[in-house]
Amino acid sequence: MRVIAGRYRGRKLKSPASDRTRPTSDRLRETLFNVLAPRIEGARVLDLCAGTGAIGIEALSRGAEHVTFVDQSRQMCALIEANVSTLGIDKSEYEVVAVDAFEFLRKRKNGGFDGVFFDPPYSAEYERVLSFIGEHDGKLLRDNAIVVVEHAKRRELRHEFASLKRYRELKQGDSTLSFYRVET
Repeated sequence: MRVIAGRYRGRKLKSPASDRTRPTSDRLRETLFNVLAPRIEGARVLDLCAGTGAIGIEALSRGAEHVTFVDQSRQMCALIEANVSTLGIDKSEYEVVAVDAFEFLRKRKNGGFDGVFFDPPYSAEYERVLSFIGEHDGKLLRDNAIVVVEHAKRRELRHEFASLKRYRELKQGDSTLSFYRVET
């Protein structure tokens, strides 16, 4: 696994030793950031269920102001810390939080995020987290923020979760990226 573009382009990232974590493929990350490119510079990004941190690191590499990495696994949080340390990313540009995604959102309702990337295990309950984001968008998300969800292609997500409405889907291999934004 490697960083695709930006200031850390081509640098390798450490991967988990087990196959319990499913990192977003280089190809799917490239597709995602081709879509998000105009929104990344100076953005505040939340990487929920961050795993290796590849999405958040890619955002930092492409000019994001700050990334909050959230993963319930302390092992994955240690891997994220190792990856950002290896790249020499300044601690002012990120934070790593070892907690369940829903618990993080429940405790930090005033995030001011421009973008949220949510990539839980494909068997996870997506609805609880997405409904919470949709119900608390005024404090959690900045104006014009988007929420991107990676999920199995065979799993259909609802079109809307409170104020979050899906406006785009991209399918690649066994994965789908669903793009949501707040519509009032």
